[in-house]
Order: sequence, then structure tokens, then C-alpha cells
Amino acid sequence: MTGWEGRLGPVPVERKVLPVGMLQEVRLQQDMITKGTAGRKTFRRMNPQFITIHSTQNYTGNAYNHALALKRGALRAPKRRGGNRIGFLTWHFTVQDNVAIQHLPTNEQGEHADFDGPGNNYSIGIEMCEHRGNDLARTIDNTAKLTAFLMMEHQIPLRNVVPHYHWPRQGLNPPNKNCPHFLLDNGRPGRNWRWFLSRVEAHYSRLVPGPVPRI
Repeated sequence: MTGWEGRLGPVPVERKVLPVGMLQEVRLQQDMITKGTAGRKTFRRMNPQFITIHSTQNYTGNAYNHALALKRGALRAPKRRGGNRIGFLTWHFTVQDNVAIQHLPTNEQGEHADFDGPGNNYSIGIEMCEHRGNDLARTIDNTAKLTAFLMMEHQIPLRNVVPHYHWPRQGLNPPNKNCPHFLLDNGRPGRNWRWFLSRVEAHYSRLVPGPVPRI
């Protein structure tokens, strides 16, 4: 048992839920980056095949702060050949202990993983908040629930749920980022990451057939 499991307890797998019910459990809210602005100046279609899990490493910003920053175009990154393609950081969801906020449709590419690689081209990016006062264990559990829903929506297998670490970043040292750092062991996927995948799998087992909202 990991420390996270001790704080959360086991997933109540007997408590079945419709897909829309799982979104209600994470309290999904949509607050999209406006089309044609900031990180959505151009539409970049995506057929998602992976889900990439991140942590913000921002100890003052909550999910609402990140949503506002994304909409304002405040999260800039140097645009360069072989690097960031649009001059902004973007991702699909930010999760904290009591809400998950959506910033991009899941059929649209973000800029959160590996520049012009499969992590950006084919994966949904989820950021977990770390601000003071946020219950990180509950944030992880909400992320596992959201991941389970997205697996069902897009028929993504559990083996394609990966940490940011999974995607090497060309031209950076180290190429594989220690992210999400609190779910890795010594900077690499290990026992904690395997536990997280088991949490996702357990929540996925709670889902029963029903309408699946397209988000």
C-alpha cells in the first residue's frame, strides 16, 4: 500500500455509476480558451490515443487561476523549431480536490508534453494542482476518475495512460521530466505510478453502460 492509498482508502468498486455520474463526481466545469485567441489561434485536430498526467508545480495557483491564465495567454513559451510550436502552453484539464476545469476540447491538440511529438499530437493533457490548502490525495483521486471517463469516451487502454515523464523533450536536459513528481519514484515511474494506474482501473470498473458525453 502506498501513502496515497492509506490517505484515500480503497476505491468503492461496488458503487457503480454512469459515465455522466463520474463527471459529476469530479465536478467538471468547462471554461474553454476562446477560439482564435492565445493558444487556440489555429485549430489543430486530434484523435486522442493517450492520456498524459502532469502536476502544475505551482504552489499558489488553483484550477481557476490556471483557467484564467490560459484564457489570457499568460502562459507563454518560446516558440522555436523543434520546440514549442505555438508560443503558449495549453492543456485540456486542470484538476484539484473539488473541481476539474476543461480548457480545450479533447479532439484538439494541446502544447503540454513533447513539442511536435506524439505526446502533444495524440494525448489529452491533465494537470493536477498543488496549491496550498488543496487536498492532494483527493486531487489524485479526482484525476483517476476523470482519466477513467476519458478512457471510456475515447476507447483508450490503460497502458496508454502515461506520466509526462513518458515523453522525451527534444533539446532539453534532462529530456524526461520528473512529472508528476509526487507519483514518481526518484524521478521515474515505479510503485507510486503503478498504484495510480490501479486506482484508474478501479474507477473504470465502476462505470456502467450509458450515454457518454463528448467533451
